[in-house]
Amino acid sequence: MSTQAITDASALSIPSADAFEAHFRAIADALQRALAGGERFTAWYEAEASDFVRLNRAKVRQAGRVTQQSIAVRLVRGARHAQHTLTLSGDLASDASHAVEALAGLRSALPDLADDPHLLLPDTVASSRHVVDGALPSSAEAIEEVLDAAGGDDLVGIYAAGPVARGFANSEGQRNWHAVTAYNFDFSLHHRADKAVKSMLAGFAWSADDLRARMHEAREQLALVTRAPRTLEPGRYRAWLAPSAMEEIASLLRWGGFSGRALATRQSPLARMREGQRVSPMVTIAEDYATGVAPAFQQDGFTRPERIPLIEAGALAGSLVSPRTAREFDLTANGANAWEAPEALSMAGGKLPASAALEALGTGLAIGNLWYMNYSDRVACRMTGMTRFATFWVEDGRIVAPVNVLRFDDTLFRMLGDNLEALSAEPELILSPESYYSRRLASVRVPGALLSELAFTL
Repeated sequence: MSTQAITDASALSIPSADAFEAHFRAIADALQRALAGGERFTAWYEAEASDFVRLNRAKVRQAGRVTQQSIAVRLVRGARHAQHTLTLSGDLASDASHAVEALAGLRSALPDLADDPHLLLPDTVASSRHVVDGALPSSAEAIEEVLDAAGGDDLVGIYAAGPVARGFANSEGQRNWHAVTAYNFDFSLHHRADKAVKSMLAGFAWSADDLRARMHEAREQLALVTRAPRTLEPGRYRAWLAPSAMEEIASLLRWGGFSGRALATRQSPLARMREGQRVSPMVTIAEDYATGVAPAFQQDGFTRPERIPLIEAGALAGSLVSPRTAREFDLTANGANAWEAPEALSMAGGKLPASAALEALGTGLAIGNLWYMNYSDRVACRMTGMTRFATFWVEDGRIVAPVNVLRFDDTLFRMLGDNLEALSAEPELILSPESYYSRRLASVRVPGALLSELAFTL
């Protein structure tokens, strides 16, 4: 398939972020007018107009566009509430009519429901509007540059780009809008079988220079991957975890690590930190909405502070608290989503220049990626996972050979505790490439980490 197919798809008429916003506000106003006495409503809106291009062997294999909108309407009367989620067609008259019909259906259901003792909604109105208009070329132009930069290499990847929007409205007149136009190019260069180098480029402004630099870096690593691999015995080795490997560790912590509910019920893998256990004082982690792509409001209408401290200088400093958790455990809600998972996790950097990482490592493992991450002992925050792609054996600060796949199994309290020697000075912002239901507005900002040892079991 040529890039002409991308050009043809791009020629289709699609709504802009401004059109999404107008559509959302009009439906919210229709819901407002349809309310009966004593009723309240909330509405959570999601929309995107995304180009997706899948590549294999440096050729376009699939290209298309996804335009979708949905709205979750919730009707509240006293402490009773019910919700209906609708997929929207884009025709305002039809969508507004269906939203009002959904409201009527919820009205008939409320008398059969019990009071919800943990219902908590905002008691103040805090409207907002935030729009980031990315400077992106057409997808056809971007892919032409990708193919040119790839040369004759076996490139596999997926490119996604376009506006993604979130909106909130309630019966008290609160209106929140968040729209971001961004791109994400998740790719790898392959040598053979499982010998490959994985990389990613994402942001709000496309840069051909950044693309060429990232491709050059991947190509240099690919040349190293072609060397005869080395098999290491299980044991403990010095290790350098690149930011992309640290992102996998940070993503695993999203599974309840910083949840207010999980910490209160001791189900969090970091529960021991409530009792005073610490990690290295070099470690500072926050939910930093100011530097991410997530909206500054959540599905119930609670707004979010720019920064929520989670770990400060190695000690537990806070948690993500949803409205329901706040009501049940007598805590203060701080804008967390219902599952209390970070959407803009940010770890502070250290003093080690990334360019000096291998020299500081000396002899050991340089780990570019981890995958199949999970907890082997959740209570102890013991993690396990596999190395993949660009993992190398380093001697005297120089890469000697790629390393066959290893499984590590170690606790976070060791990795980021006594075994942490340094963090890189330049944390890397990694936008989520997830697009299972829709493109996800989330990010992780992490540095690389130099560990005195990491335990490998296979």
